[in-house]
Amino acid sequence: METRIIKVNTASDPIINEAAEIIKAGELVAFPTETVYGLGANGFDESACRKIYEVKNRPPIKPLSLMVADFDMINKIANVIPLAEKLIKKFLPGPLTLILSKREIVPDFVTADQKTVGIRMPDNEIALTLIKAADCPIAAPSANISGEESPTTAEEVLKSFNKKIPLILDGGTCKFKISSTIIDLSGECPIIRREGAIDKKILYKVIGGF
Repeated sequence: METRIIKVNTASDPIINEAAEIIKAGELVAFPTETVYGLGANGFDESACRKIYEVKNRPPIKPLSLMVADFDMINKIANVIPLAEKLIKKFLPGPLTLILSKREIVPDFVTADQKTVGIRMPDNEIALTLIKAADCPIAAPSANISGEESPTTAEEVLKSFNKKIPLILDGGTCKFKISSTIIDLSGECPIIRREGAIDKKILYKVIGGF
């Protein structure tokens, strides 16, 4: 497989639609977000998501979060509680992943048989346009071999996945260069599962101490 790396100048670039067709066909596309580059597959396609685990050498017990383009897509895949709505209005699109109870439409394989799903709405027009064009949530962990540093440029992605994936969308260097903050809202009390681009002190101010 020959891996193409193509510069994307605007969110209206036709290559994004081509990338969406690759996603629809069950293949993988690497693309930029505001945090790091993601390795994307159709989040409803178990076979496609298995390819993510294979090329990343990702442990099967680690669930995949889903990237979405709008609130309707969030509602389609997760049960949105009032606290989640508050965080969505404040921080999304942005570098925050919300863990919520999932709906049945999300394959159990994608969530590693867990009853929750991570939701992420990236603040990047290339990523959002790709998700909309693919017309599905995109499972997109960082585009690196598991255990290695997350990539913030397309060239770094190519070093890991040359001849393993068909396409890398080059959107330049990522803004934050650090992964999203993950907050778990599936239990009685919110829990920060990973500190990232949004400081936990900012989250405290919005929803109170926890």
